[in-house]
Amino acid sequence: MSEGNSSTHEPSNPSPQLLSRRRLIQAAGAGAFAAAAAPALAQQAQPGQAASPPTTITTPPRDFSRGGAPTTYFWDPDVIAVDPVFNSLAQPNAAIQRLWTGGLWLEGPAWNAQGRYLVWSDIPNNRQLRWLEDDGRVSVFRMPSGYSNGNSFDFQGRQLSCEHLNRRVVRYELDGSATVLADSFEGKKLNSPNDIAAHPDGSYWFTDPPYGGQLYEGAPDAAGGPSNANGKINPRLGQPPGIGLAKRELPTNVYRLDPGGRLDLVIREEQVPDPNGLCFSPDFKKLYVASTGKGPGDTGPGGKGDIHVFDVGTDNKLSNGKRFSDCMIDGINCGPDGLRCDVEGNLWASSNAGRHVGYNGVIVFNPAGKVIGRIRLPEVCGNICFGGPKRNRLFMAASQSIYALFLATQGAGPG
Repeated sequence: MSEGNSSTHEPSNPSPQLLSRRRLIQAAGAGAFAAAAAPALAQQAQPGQAASPPTTITTPPRDFSRGGAPTTYFWDPDVIAVDPVFNSLAQPNAAIQRLWTGGLWLEGPAWNAQGRYLVWSDIPNNRQLRWLEDDGRVSVFRMPSGYSNGNSFDFQGRQLSCEHLNRRVVRYELDGSATVLADSFEGKKLNSPNDIAAHPDGSYWFTDPPYGGQLYEGAPDAAGGPSNANGKINPRLGQPPGIGLAKRELPTNVYRLDPGGRLDLVIREEQVPDPNGLCFSPDFKKLYVASTGKGPGDTGPGGKGDIHVFDVGTDNKLSNGKRFSDCMIDGINCGPDGLRCDVEGNLWASSNAGRHVGYNGVIVFNPAGKVIGRIRLPEVCGNICFGGPKRNRLFMAASQSIYALFLATQGAGPG
């Protein structure tokens, strides 16, 4: 039947307004069909109901750009309550937002409460960037950055950075100077400090896996070192003087830097191989550590993509170490990286599930290790932090982009 004889009684020569309306309806119908035909992981339309809005795993994928369609539904389709308790943590009328894109591999988001800005690392570009909360402007904050990875702020508001290239931990003082906090242990150069957490007693705890020993995120070992065993790579190319001469000497450990400057080994490689992200519980009585896969030239046991937890004694000794979660969801390893706790003691972990679209993003665990919620992102998520003036916004550094989501809870501790 022709449109002119249809039951809608539209004229055979419709006006431009009707054509625009008709195209809009057709486009909406196509979108609904795409949502309904999405893979099983997508939220499906129920009989007699409209199709769900697009998610990260529909075809075509959800558009997170500024030009994309807004998500005006209560409960963002990519914020998933696995357990009803998560409903008290998520904000029903808040949507995932992409704040910025254009990096190579983003890491180490950290919130400066006094300055109301987010800083993060763009490791391969050897720079740190800053997002201003008042107007959303992004600019280069520090370049070169020593191929920094993890960043944080201590209880005095000073920025802490883990540098891959220089194999050290640095603190940026309030007067603008910089202090090298640690670059060696027992006379041996650190591998490539990755993530760091401040403790109220003035100490700093950090992980030291080997991921900086590669061309993309730092500098390989000198010839004969674990990440350059055959010596064919020239680690000095494109680097400042003195870089590319070191070889990895230490296992992948976790350290505590005492306020007096003493560096203690607190977790050995045999306990948590290839330690990555770490954070304390809100009461600082537990330490969570993510264990990831083998790094370049890594001859150690290698991580299994899981999270470990330890009790922290009043003497700063760790005990009762155990696996907190294997990070398996639907048979897929959602490899953890960055970790943060909220004020209720729930653990929020970034998820790197690789090509398993729909499993990248953030996983939320209750203190017992049960998965209670998920946030799906269209990119692998490397690290997270809580921020915003009320510390109720989750910032997610995901591959090339920064995402954010307002929550109904607050993050614990400084950014």
